[in-house]
Amino acid sequence: MRIVAVADTHTFEKSLGELPDGDIFIHAGDLLRKGSLDELEKVSPWINSLPYKYKIIVAGNHDRCFQEDSLQACGLLKNVIYLEDSGVTIEGINFWGSPWQPQFHDWAFNLPRNALDEKWSKIPSNTHVLITHGPPKGIGDGLNSSQRAGCEYLRKRVANIRPVLHLFGHIHHDGGVWFHQSTCFANVTTWEAERMPTVFDIDPIEKIIKVVDLPKNADYE
Repeated sequence: MRIVAVADTHTFEKSLGELPDGDIFIHAGDLLRKGSLDELEKVSPWINSLPYKYKIIVAGNHDRCFQEDSLQACGLLKNVIYLEDSGVTIEGINFWGSPWQPQFHDWAFNLPRNALDEKWSKIPSNTHVLITHGPPKGIGDGLNSSQRAGCEYLRKRVANIRPVLHLFGHIHHDGGVWFHQSTCFANVTTWEAERMPTVFDIDPIEKIIKVVDLPKNADYE
């Protein structure tokens, strides 16, 4: 099963060009810039028209309308699975999505760091593909050589449940793919990564992940 993943398109989704073929399209948050329903109304035809069998999105800190009125926001999406502290099983693969990140100014889905543990505790232990907008501490979360923006509680939860794949975005300058223990971590931001998706193959039976394609300037470890 092929997964095509992006994040942080910020209303510039058309700059992605023609997306590669796949079975599942995943957007890990920040479809929008200002976060209004009017903005989503302009963006939604793009994601609604994508020809993938399954489409999954998780909101990001710029997607304020999903926090203010998720029913109205989701009403603009057609044949799209919206995950907010919720999951879906697709052809034997368990997906879980969550939009939260550590507090940063006054954006959407922000919480104090010590309040995030309760959100991450909801992630089921049998999750195969985890989708969060924000990164875990120390992986794909670099602001500069010394500062890290990721959540330590998320890192601990992922270490406990060990999903096959953890997709996220949010940090525009640290896109890439990293393997730790039995998990493939991927910051699939497209904002500073030549506006290209990251592509994976996942075996629905063996639950083995393979990186098929990633932006040229993305890290790979």
